Amino acid sequence: MNNLNKNNTSQNQENEANKTDLSACSSAVTCPLCHHTCRLAPGEIGICRARVNIDGKIINKFAGRLSSLALDPIEKKPLSRFHPGSKILSAGGFGCNMTCPFCQNASISQIAAKEIISNSHHYSPAELIKIAEQARGEGNIGIAFTYNEPQINYEYILETFELARDRELETILITNGCFRPGIVERIARVTTAWNIDLKCFNKEGYESLSGDFDLVKSTIEIAAATSHLEVTTLVIPGFSDDEEEMKALTLWLAGLDPEIPYHLSRYFPHYKMAYPPPTPLAAMSKLKSIAEQNLSTVILGNV
Repeated sequence: MNNLNKNNTSQNQENEANKTDLSACSSAVTCPLCHHTCRLAPGEIGICRARVNIDGKIINKFAGRLSSLALDPIEKKPLSRFHPGSKILSAGGFGCNMTCPFCQNASISQIAAKEIISNSHHYSPAELIKIAEQARGEGNIGIAFTYNEPQINYEYILETFELARDRELETILITNGCFRPGIVERIARVTTAWNIDLKCFNKEGYESLSGDFDLVKSTIEIAAATSHLEVTTLVIPGFSDDEEEMKALTLWLAGLDPEIPYHLSRYFPHYKMAYPPPTPLAAMSKLKSIAEQNLSTVILGNV
């Protein structure tokens, strides 16, 4: 399996070199949200570019600052079997705890912290809920956090979703799933639908993207047991297009529930990846056929 982030090792070394020396820092705090467990000195921002140590407490410094807010068709998330034909108020923030070189939303997920204030507008949870309710007449069924990685804004999303459920609004997360089970379980209690990215089906691939394969599988298991779940894989030549791996992936998903809708999305060069060229359509069709041997609903995207 190819390592997409060939510079990931040197990048990690640079990150370590730039970190504050915490050996004599009694006020350093470890962020518990994901696998990176960033240990942050006062004022220091984590790998996700959003969470920071403020007075000994880890918070999202930019909670409520949104990069985008739009009323989208539910199918765009993508969710194909959750209130089809409806619309969903879709909110995006800033930052991500992974470093995918093919990211379609790198302008907000990989943005430097200092640029966020000038590229955003602040909404309180109550303001977001008010907008969502006002959009009911346009077909809106709730609110989705999407575009960047939402769970780095965990506390804000939890508060927003609790308000949304009180008003009988649907609550949706589009996420990479790289978060610790305790965090995911709390979010799952107030989340009615998920689409989780399953980037590939091996540890090496996830490590090359600064992710954690086991955590993603755990998140998928929790979501499958508690809410409506759909899963997406971006099919990248040489990274996530192996036929045997597709068999293993879909067998595993089918073991959770063979009716989980599975989206295979066609890759196009973007961000740091000018190569390989777009995924061949024949490869997409072949992988779809393999997936359909184990799952009842397989959808091709970007074709």
